[in-house]
Amino acid sequence: MSVSMYRLTVPMFQRGLASLKTYLDKAEAYAKEKNFDPAVLVAARLAPDMLPLSGQYQRASDSAKFTLARLTGTDAPKFEDNEKTFDELRERLAKTEAYLATFSTQALEGVEGRQITLPGNRGIVLPGDEYVTTFALPNFYFHVATAHAILRNQGAPIGKRDYLG
Repeated sequence: MSVSMYRLTVPMFQRGLASLKTYLDKAEAYAKEKNFDPAVLVAARLAPDMLPLSGQYQRASDSAKFTLARLTGTDAPKFEDNEKTFDELRERLAKTEAYLATFSTQALEGVEGRQITLPGNRGIVLPGDEYVTTFALPNFYFHVATAHAILRNQGAPIGKRDYLG
């Protein structure tokens, strides 16, 4: 029995976005408890050459929406990548979730064979199913896991159960 492209994408992205929302709630409560500006967490990063927490949220959002747009040959909504607060990150997640909700199982039928060119200047083209399993999902979860790591590094009380949902 094969797994549908819908099941490989939409619910997986929704689950990861739910984890990101949980992180925001716990990180915000942590900042309040410890009496510091939550903007410190939004700007935190693991290394100087890595994106901050806000960038991890932006890239996770982009990964989800652009994957579905590429698979269906449609345009994804454009977001400004200017979030600086927990509320702005929540709003971005909500807009991403609303976009994901527009896709049905039928909308993703047959896309496993669609030829997808990887973003960037690599010139790599993959069939839809390989694009999802070898690029899109790993990229999405990289950013979710990195957001998790940034917050843990800053002392926020999140754990594996929060990641797994």
